[in-house]
Amino acid sequence: MSTRILVPTDGSDPATAALEHVLDIAVDREATVHLLNVADTKEPSLTRLGDDVVDTLEREGNDIVSDAAATAEDRGVSVVTTVVRGDPRQVIVEHATADEFDLVAMGAHGRRGLGEYVLGSVTDHVVNRSTAPVLTVRAADEVSPTFPYTDVLVPTDGSDHATAALELASTVAERHGARLHLLSVVDELPEVIDAGSAELPEQLEENVQTVLDDAATTATRAGVDDVTTTIAAGSVPREVTTYADEQGIDLVVMGTHGHTGLDRHLLGSFTERVIRTSPVPVLTTQAQDDG
Repeated sequence: MSTRILVPTDGSDPATAALEHVLDIAVDREATVHLLNVADTKEPSLTRLGDDVVDTLEREGNDIVSDAAATAEDRGVSVVTTVVRGDPRQVIVEHATADEFDLVAMGAHGRRGLGEYVLGSVTDHVVNRSTAPVLTVRAADEVSPTFPYTDVLVPTDGSDHATAALELASTVAERHGARLHLLSVVDELPEVIDAGSAELPEQLEENVQTVLDDAATTATRAGVDDVTTTIAAGSVPREVTTYADEQGIDLVVMGTHGHTGLDRHLLGSFTERVIRTSPVPVLTTQAQDDG
């Protein structure tokens, strides 16, 4: 069965960057790209303004997906286009779930203004609810995506969600012959790290290293030949983005805890902050029982 990739687009720079990057993936996987534009009618003000405004949004949406389709076809990629009305957040998740896409690719944020949804909030919603992995890309002037991937980074804490990210990242790394970087970040909490020392307590460091060693074993068994492990202390988003920048990472793969519970507010916010600041594309996934 061929790979199917859903690409929601509002024509913004980040959405365009996501499309350009995902076309590299589509060529490599011989995938079909499904372009989706949602005429945002969730705002009551649009309803009051009448059908003319909504019709205009749909015409703009058709222009956006037509331009994107032309770009895809120039690369030899099979493409399907769809323009629908509704709440972009709900429509994208419904499409991704109902049609069982293998991947959703979208910009990290998008256009603002009347009839132009704020793709940042839409992206956060999709990342936390999509049953398919979600690839997010910032605008071209903020990142320079590279493909094929040669260095893939997985922040891990040993949780089910981090394990799901590890499994996905291992598949990607094995396919491209990439080095897999495993990073465990310990928050700089006063009770964990002495104010006058940047060193982790010995027992904590041993526990974290055990998590990394187990993850490395999992990756090796999945066929990844080159695995490296690192422990860092500090803010998770800051350490992840710093590591990605300094180590020449091409792709960050992270787990997300979905949309419910305290864990979602912890790891979820970390993931969202990495998406907003990462110098490279971010691929997110959930544990299977967390959709």
